[in-house]
Amino acid sequence: MIEITSVMATIWSEYVRHIIDILISAFVIYKVFTLVEGTRSIQVLKGIIFLLAATIVANLLDFVLIGWMLRWFWVVGGVAVVIVFQPEIRSFLAHLGSGRLTRVLMKGKAEFIDEIIDGMKKISRRGLGCLIVLEQETGLKDYLETGIRLNAEISSELLVTVFSNNTPLHDGALIISGERFTAAGCILPLTHNPAVSKILGTRHRAAIGLSEVSDAVVLVVSEETGEYSIAREGTLKQGIELQEIRKILTAYYRERISDSPLKGEAE
Repeated sequence: MIEITSVMATIWSEYVRHIIDILISAFVIYKVFTLVEGTRSIQVLKGIIFLLAATIVANLLDFVLIGWMLRWFWVVGGVAVVIVFQPEIRSFLAHLGSGRLTRVLMKGKAEFIDEIIDGMKKISRRGLGCLIVLEQETGLKDYLETGIRLNAEISSELLVTVFSNNTPLHDGALIISGERFTAAGCILPLTHNPAVSKILGTRHRAAIGLSEVSDAVVLVVSEETGEYSIAREGTLKQGIELQEIRKILTAYYRERISDSPLKGEAE
């Protein structure tokens, strides 16, 4: 028995522990590159990797002056790196804590989805635009505080009213927490991803921006074209049908929604 325990301890210390260490490190590196891919920060990251390689070479070859300068860079540059990568760090931590395994799913039939779908259809038909945020696990308190608190029951009529051109709240975002309209006229962060099309308007860029730093689902109705879009995990899908949006939202809340026709179809 003692020999078996000794063998298991040896296997853990010599093999398994190192394999787990390598796998976790590889996952973290992969996630970092995934978050900065296609952004301006990727160039900064490449520069840091180059300087890291230069530091290793300088130490191996015992270059005194270059080694001294690089050591000072790592002391002072550490703070600068944190500042430069602040959006990516926030995004990484947000995604780390808001994955599918940690998402707290709502219970009860998500009937409010029908109200949202109906309201979006009416907004599109009236030539209006809207920006709707469905809060998930990541708290959106910072953005809620930029708008006007509503704490109102979800209804298509109120949704249309909020985004009517004669209201002071129509330019901002409407945030939904649970099954309530929490706040309207909220200001969202714009995406800084250079790969995003330059022709996208502020609403679409804000939808992508918030989905990059949180697990929120963001819905957009274009005021110019009336088409529907949905942003999730930093990706915007344009020209999507309302029925598909219904299915996506239903999947997020893991509830079966009645496959009845959209409200107001005959209006």
